Amino acid sequence: MLSMKDPPPDFQLPPHNEAALEMLREAKNADSALVLAVGGSALATGAMIPAGLLLFGCAYKPLVRIEKIARLEKLTALLLEEFKSEGIEVFPVLKPTDKNPIDLFIRFPRKTHLFISIRSRGDSQVVYNEKREILQVKKKNKQGLTTWKPCPLVELSDYERWLNKNRELFWMTSKEAIKTPAAKVLVLWPPTQADPNHNDHLYTEMGSMRILALRRKGTAFVIQSEEITEFIRAWLARYQ
Repeated sequence: MLSMKDPPPDFQLPPHNEAALEMLREAKNADSALVLAVGGSALATGAMIPAGLLLFGCAYKPLVRIEKIARLEKLTALLLEEFKSEGIEVFPVLKPTDKNPIDLFIRFPRKTHLFISIRSRGDSQVVYNEKREILQVKKKNKQGLTTWKPCPLVELSDYERWLNKNRELFWMTSKEAIKTPAAKVLVLWPPTQADPNHNDHLYTEMGSMRILALRRKGTAFVIQSEEITEFIRAWLARYQ
């Protein structure tokens, strides 16, 4: 019997690294009319749909799909350039049942995992309501706050549980799935930013970074998109 350390010859990980990057590019570059046509009607008529769009694009709603895929392509390329020598495995668009996709699952085998959600709420600031333990959105030039639904902090916690239940997709032992240190990260894409006026106790120091660390079903870090490589380097430094 093969152990979890010895996958069978035909075992394949979900699309990751260069293969996934190529599929993201394929999906991003697909004709915009075809992007809008993806769905049951297009499939029924036998339309030629790029494999990357079928695998990644169909995970997102049409109105956000093009921007989301472009952002994932940009970050995947950046992370491979920065961390390939350290054995990074980047898995874009993993789709738990009945949940929004895991935008990026990053694995440094037997060292650490990162779950990354990439979100934008337009020209707004994100505020953490400590009393209610929810994220709220403050739109520029508008009064009041709206509750962010579904809450990205809850989603990130759900993703971690999903991995524990689906570790066989990565030929991962129960011990590795559960015991490997994991970071849950909400990446805000411009022009969306975190409100700079949160209470001091909500921040943590990591390397030279001062980061929002919000405790809702575990701890999730909130960073800007331009901070992602610095954050990963600081996180990795903990486990070198």
